[in-house]
Amino acid sequence: MKFTHLSAALLGAVCSFQLAAPAAVKLPAVFGDNMVLQQQQAVPVWGWADPKGRVTVKFAGQTCSTRADASGKWLVKLGKLPASCTPQALVVESGESITLTNILVGEVWLASGQSNMEKPIGMQRGQQPTLNYEQELAAANYPQVRIFLVEKELSAKPLDQLLKFQGWQECSSNSLNTMHFSAAAYFFGRELHTNLNVPIGLIESSWGGTRVEPWTPPVGFQSVPSLAKVTTPAFGTNKIPNTAPTVLYNAMIAPIAGFGMRGAIWYQGESNRSDTNYDAKMAALVGGWRQVWHEGPFPFYFVQIAPFKYIKDLTTYSAETDPLPPFWLSQSRAARLIANSGMIVTTDLVDDLSDIHPRNKKEVGHRLALLALDKTYEQPVPSTGPAFKQMVVIGNKAFLSFKHLHGGLVSQDGQPLTWFTIAGADGKFVPAEAKIVGDNVVVSAAGVECPKAVRFAWNQIAQPNLVNAAGLPAEPFSTDHPVN
Repeated sequence: MKFTHLSAALLGAVCSFQLAAPAAVKLPAVFGDNMVLQQQQAVPVWGWADPKGRVTVKFAGQTCSTRADASGKWLVKLGKLPASCTPQALVVESGESITLTNILVGEVWLASGQSNMEKPIGMQRGQQPTLNYEQELAAANYPQVRIFLVEKELSAKPLDQLLKFQGWQECSSNSLNTMHFSAAAYFFGRELHTNLNVPIGLIESSWGGTRVEPWTPPVGFQSVPSLAKVTTPAFGTNKIPNTAPTVLYNAMIAPIAGFGMRGAIWYQGESNRSDTNYDAKMAALVGGWRQVWHEGPFPFYFVQIAPFKYIKDLTTYSAETDPLPPFWLSQSRAARLIANSGMIVTTDLVDDLSDIHPRNKKEVGHRLALLALDKTYEQPVPSTGPAFKQMVVIGNKAFLSFKHLHGGLVSQDGQPLTWFTIAGADGKFVPAEAKIVGDNVVVSAAGVECPKAVRFAWNQIAQPNLVNAAGLPAEPFSTDHPVN
């Protein structure tokens, strides 16, 4: 970033966007050297200047001018930009001049959630590094992938400016490691870059252990009738907890809302695991973000949380009272309820059921990228695992059909299908035998003469082996609680 027409004394005082600058014009922190601007859609650029002052923005041959309002706020929109790997400069003038350099044009994505999104490739206190982390870091030099990190902060009211952040950097083993940037987001972005052959910008805003409500803007809650009365508490002089509604949105999302981007990826849910209405809360989150971004129903892809031994003493464990399988159903409902969204399944990606942070974040990023490549970029790639469609009972057997076969149903390890249970008229579920017959799974069990319901992966530690021919795992389901 380069400021012109400043004295040497003043230049030393201008060290970051969150500090008061003597220039007449300022930009939000998310605008900086090395950033990526979104291709093929209008690109908002905004900031502050002297009240009623004239502001001119120049980039890639375009010149846009406006006047700041009475409070000094201003906004212009650049016209649609073609993707470009050539570094360019963005100039903002209003009395003084700001020049941002090394800017590319490509695809921009926001990555958010709790600790499984926050988890970096390398070492993190209290966690194991991701699989093959040393090799992955050593190979992570992608100068056309740029990363920006929003750091943890809370606010009772929406902020105009980020309080803490690490500015845009070219992706390298060093920047990923020193920024502790999200592994899932990096692997997602890397795959988009190698497939689309355009620059990728990744903005991470995540916080381990957080619920969905603090990330949700007020307009999101207001758009869902069952949540319309949720508001930000009045904290007074009390410390703001990171569990309160809107407080993370206010500090970590609101200051970047409107920055041109293609869509968002989300990995969160462990802290909301006992919620039976998580699908409604997800609708509030996504609907709220879409409203404040003013880009319409942008793509939103998320991760179904993984199996984990939440209940440690399995001698007293009961699948009937386990909140995780119903929560999985709630996440599946969210994927159906929210337009232009998608969900990946991770039941097969856990190497240690006592570790709530599965290490295979490369596959998480890969599966999120498949959703984007398929649904957003319209590439012919399978992106979804088998999803239960219908049950037909013939005699003592339940015939289950599925969507998203992508070449058929298979056992991932070549062994008999696992984690199926079946119930008869008494409603008691017992372990079942399941076989693939054509495009169906046929389920039965001794003693169950007239099946009434079938469940799949209905257990906190379920790691089933049913996949489609593309190797994508089937969603957990219960035929007596369909989500289609």
